[in-house]
Amino acid sequence: MEINEITQAIRQDAVLVVFVNVFLQQLGLPIPAIPTLLVVGSLVTGFGETALIIATLVTASVIADWIWYLSGRAFGYRILSRLCKLSINPASCVTQTEERFGQWGLWSLVVAKFVPGFSTVAPPIAGALRLSLPGFLAAAAAGALLWGGSAIAAGWFFRSELQTLLASLNHHGSRVALVLLGGLALWLAWKLWQKYRFGKLSAIPHVTPDELAAAMASDDPPLLLDLRGAVALAETGVVRGAVAAEHDNPLAAVGSWPKSAAIVTLCACPQDAGAVQAAHILMRQGFTAVRPLRGGFDALPEILRPAGNTG
Repeated sequence: MEINEITQAIRQDAVLVVFVNVFLQQLGLPIPAIPTLLVVGSLVTGFGETALIIATLVTASVIADWIWYLSGRAFGYRILSRLCKLSINPASCVTQTEERFGQWGLWSLVVAKFVPGFSTVAPPIAGALRLSLPGFLAAAAAGALLWGGSAIAAGWFFRSELQTLLASLNHHGSRVALVLLGGLALWLAWKLWQKYRFGKLSAIPHVTPDELAAAMASDDPPLLLDLRGAVALAETGVVRGAVAAEHDNPLAAVGSWPKSAAIVTLCACPQDAGAVQAAHILMRQGFTAVRPLRGGFDALPEILRPAGNTG
């Protein structure tokens, strides 16, 4: 299909195209909505049509966010870990998501649409934290209005330039497609390299759940660092016998612990990412007996689970 045909289809069914595109993107599918919104913005002809398009995109976005919110309420913190497993770089997904939500709170939902990847994971966190539904819907709608309205406005303001660009793309579509595919290939290669590097980092000795249970019951238990973020800690509390610590600064929780004594790190991350990263930070500081817990929080022995855990 040529660019002219795509533009004509958008012009004829703008409301439907906008609703489906925005809804699927906010559900987490890799279907960018901004190009569509820019084109639609360049094609709108009046206030009534513009208002209808904006109302449509806000509705589609809020419905998708509401679905994720309900998932967060139903499955709690586990939904974040499941979502981050889909990330091509799960080593940073959980940590970055928790940090952003911890810093911004409800405002996270307003700015989430402008942060790639965060748009999908912010609503389930809000559900897991049991934020009020009216407040959530208001913040989600404000974020969608700001995000989508900006794209529509930009499309209208630069409508002449966009139409010129679309005409050029129609004449040089194959060349543009090759450039875009090349850029996508480079991005994918970089992400896969990051994933490979993390795989190398994670190839360090782990402690099994049974080994941890035995060690914690011994006369010389290890220092157990609970690296889960604020969302998880608010939901369950700190793991029994553990000290809460930060992924990026586990040293602050170690105190005067001997550098030759055993330390176990645990998180609720795909591939034990946060625990592995914290272990490497501590080892670079001279601690010689640091091991991540294999399987993380989900594999934690029952005797060590926090009192507030319902899983």
